[in-house]
Amino acid sequence: MNPSPLEYTESLRVGSVEYVSPDQIRVTLDLEAPDSIALNTGNPRPFPRINSYLLIPSDDGYLVGQVEWLTTEYSSFPKRRGMQDFGLVDLPYPMRKMSLSPLGTLRRTRNLQGVECYSFKRGADCFPSVGDSVLLPTQKQLRSIVESGENRRVKIGTSPLAGNAEVLVDPDRLFGRHLAVLGNTGSGKSCSVAGLIRWSLEAAGTNDRLPNARFIVLDPNGEYYKAFEKDNSMLKPRLFQVKPTSEGDLLQVPLWFWNSAEWSSFTQATGKTQRPLLRRALREVRSGRTNVMEEDEEERKLRLRRYISSNIISLRTALFNGSIKNEETKFGYRLLAVLRDLQEKLKEYADYTDQIQEIIDKIKNALRETRNQFKDSQSGKTVTFFRAFTEMQVKEILISMSELLDNLGGIIYLEGPSEDVPLPFLGTDFADHLHILAEEESVSQFVDFLIMRIRSMLADTRISTIINDEANITLESWLSEYIGDNQASNGCLTIIDLSLVPSEIIHVVTAVIARMVFEALQRYRKLHAQHKVLPTVLVMEEAHTFIKRYKEDVENQDAATVCCQVFERIAREGRKFGLGLLLSSQRPSELSPTVLSQCNTFLLHRISNDRDQDLVKRFVPDNLRGLLRELPSLPSQNAILLGWASELPVLVRMNDLPDHQRPQSDDPDFWNVWTGKVSRDVDWKLIAEDWQGGNSEKPEVDSNVLEPEDSDDS
Repeated sequence: MNPSPLEYTESLRVGSVEYVSPDQIRVTLDLEAPDSIALNTGNPRPFPRINSYLLIPSDDGYLVGQVEWLTTEYSSFPKRRGMQDFGLVDLPYPMRKMSLSPLGTLRRTRNLQGVECYSFKRGADCFPSVGDSVLLPTQKQLRSIVESGENRRVKIGTSPLAGNAEVLVDPDRLFGRHLAVLGNTGSGKSCSVAGLIRWSLEAAGTNDRLPNARFIVLDPNGEYYKAFEKDNSMLKPRLFQVKPTSEGDLLQVPLWFWNSAEWSSFTQATGKTQRPLLRRALREVRSGRTNVMEEDEEERKLRLRRYISSNIISLRTALFNGSIKNEETKFGYRLLAVLRDLQEKLKEYADYTDQIQEIIDKIKNALRETRNQFKDSQSGKTVTFFRAFTEMQVKEILISMSELLDNLGGIIYLEGPSEDVPLPFLGTDFADHLHILAEEESVSQFVDFLIMRIRSMLADTRISTIINDEANITLESWLSEYIGDNQASNGCLTIIDLSLVPSEIIHVVTAVIARMVFEALQRYRKLHAQHKVLPTVLVMEEAHTFIKRYKEDVENQDAATVCCQVFERIAREGRKFGLGLLLSSQRPSELSPTVLSQCNTFLLHRISNDRDQDLVKRFVPDNLRGLLRELPSLPSQNAILLGWASELPVLVRMNDLPDHQRPQSDDPDFWNVWTGKVSRDVDWKLIAEDWQGGNSEKPEVDSNVLEPEDSDDS
């Protein structure tokens, strides 16, 4: 005979409410409550168990509580009732107690077919009273708690605490408001990241159609391509490497992509003299080379235009600050240097002879009228100096220069584009022009080291392949290859292998890639009606290296700081433009607080460091003291999902990934290699040749270079 509903409910009772507060409910367990396994819920289930779920009847359903702790209370006097009816002596007996964290409300509803079901929602409308019954959930109720929420589209695992109920998530919530995957090394982070990408794309695609999705993986360890290389027919992963193999293409981040902040961080430019001059040089070289295929005649004309523009600005500055009178001799020698330059340019610019000659004549007149000489009595040499120049003398030179510049097309500095617009230019032109500007402004002593850093970078073969400004690549082709073509026709996944990027530029390269993706999506939204966005996910592995907290009061910010600031901006504004972040890190305490606070979903693997645990507890949006205490003991492949993408915090056993779908992040096999069970042969010559660019032999040195030349002094 089937039990009545009241009898069945009573059979699920395990205790009663003893204490109620908004964040904690304490329960006294009955004597008859199971002490290891519950057999009356439809399926055998471990009970009592930390982080499992219990129900408390309320006005419109059940209040769902999660077990936070269990304890036994010993008392010197009886606390139980009911034994007197049997004429028995009631002796003191240890009482089992537990604490629950209220999670939400489980309501009874009916689906479209009229079948009874349950719906779970976060939050509690009303709390129980002392003495209310506490019930075990049935199998159906338990699965309804975990399998709650709308748009459950992608299965990522099962919940061992809820009868292996399926854990599915909404990609809009998972990626739209940023996801952080945190955990110690070896806890399964990389497999979880690779799995989230794979499972999302597999759920979105069909046999005859690729999903119109875009995942960009910044991979510092070169471990992710292995997880997708077998899926060329479906996901079409694109791989970019410093040293391309048969599977990948050359990683290219041209230096004309870099904005002024990235240039300043790389060159360590100071804010007083170097940074303004660097920004000016960037504006001028970008304005002068809007097309890398410009004709030689235009280039020749542009060089003269750039030179005259720089001198006009320099003369106006000298006229304004009074250096034509305060530093007259220094100013006179500057005019003398300009005079000699213009005399040389007469040979190259015969079509502007009259106008250049007019400038030369005006400079000669000014120098002749102010020039003086005297003979040094000690050295016997003739010393030339200049008296103060008049404003009229300088203005006449400026008028002549302006007339020539009007014929050339106008001043560059005032009409140039922003220094941050990605217009092509050559790195050598940039360094040369910066050198010219420094000489014209008489600040060469402050800029020489900055220029030297740029020239050293251009000469470094490890770097030049990445920043190659002479490569046949356009902004359009780069966006198509690295972000994805229309309808993701060239694939859904871009893997950028950063493992061999030189340490001098790795933060700049990462910052440039992330910023270019973000600004491209900004412009996509701007150019499309109704502010439509192009959903894209940027995956940052080893995020603590590139999104590291920094000191905000430092004047000259290094490349790591600029890189972190790019990701902070994406974290704050990316959602509005369809760019989601997926961060993976083993040291959350080193991450930027700004970025971590903008992550609304967390997938937490095993975390054993106390500092990291404390930080995670401060950032998570739920009252999860009991659940987060399990972090140090989580086995591999298990994680806690909490935040915006999950209706409630849930312990997840992530889906299995076959060996060929896992990133190359396995632990080293020391013992089997030591004992010979696994073979490990090594050819250091092959490694040396690869390291040295295919040439392991020492270069021959010309003996004449080392021998000093004969001279009269030797």
